[in-house]
Amino acid sequence: MKKIILDCDPGMDDSVAIAMAVKSPALSLLAVTAVNGNYPVDVTSKNALKMLELLGRTDIPVARGMARPMVRQSPKDPFTHGVDGQAENFLPEPKTALSGLHAVDLIIETIRANPHEVSILCTAPMTNLAVAFIKAPEIIPLVERVVAISGMFGLNEYAFLNATGDSPQSEWNVFVDPEAADVVYRSGVPLTLIGLDVATHFCVNFSQAELTALEQSPRGEARFLRQAIRFVNSRGFEAYCTVIDCLALGYAIDPTLIETKPFHVGVETKDGLTLGMTVRDGRHHHIWSELPLVEVGVWADYDRFLKQLMSLILA
Repeated sequence: MKKIILDCDPGMDDSVAIAMAVKSPALSLLAVTAVNGNYPVDVTSKNALKMLELLGRTDIPVARGMARPMVRQSPKDPFTHGVDGQAENFLPEPKTALSGLHAVDLIIETIRANPHEVSILCTAPMTNLAVAFIKAPEIIPLVERVVAISGMFGLNEYAFLNATGDSPQSEWNVFVDPEAADVVYRSGVPLTLIGLDVATHFCVNFSQAELTALEQSPRGEARFLRQAIRFVNSRGFEAYCTVIDCLALGYAIDPTLIETKPFHVGVETKDGLTLGMTVRDGRHHHIWSELPLVEVGVWADYDRFLKQLMSLILA
């Protein structure tokens, strides 16, 4: 099994990603680390606990992480995940306590204890990872890979139509803390970025038969996803919004789901029109080779992804 840490900000799609991580026989979820992002860190930490209790996996530690971006104030998310942050599923208040370790320290300790074996799946702003890499740079070569829902790269119309940050061409996780993204991108860690080009595709939808199966399932996580779809649909959004972060889990389980290509990529950290924009240099000539070279998702097999997701959620 592949060992993973899930660094997240639940969030409805992060919550479904937790379910995938727990239920996949291909993965061993060592820890969940929460960060400020979709909601303040106190909410995201509590929501992670709620989801693990729903799944009966209170043995997995959840650590509270960074409460604000590295150098700036937290922006307000223009997209809501509901009053509870989980698509108004209103899960019971958690009884499980948070880890005694800060999320940054839990990441550092877990990597040190499992050198070259742990992938970090980041479905949130990269603040926890950036601070961990700054505090303990010796862990960077010990990380197997970071797989992140991060950026938009202008590869198709969805990158522009579904930009989730609060500037015209940015993705929310990068927009919240562009300085943290810049630290991680430049760190030299093996890095795969799944941007909005791939993660917000309208092909990620559910048939009526799949919706009925979720509705009729005795599994709490299945009903959670069905309510999340109902919630976003009622607000005029497509069902893909409920499983954006799940693409990172899908890739970790089966890397053939997503085709990637290497690109030099930079993060804009200046305030203004392009704050949080991830710039892909794909030129043949005069390329800015000083920009970090990372793997970027360019295409996904959405039919296989949905079959994988449904199989795990209903299992």
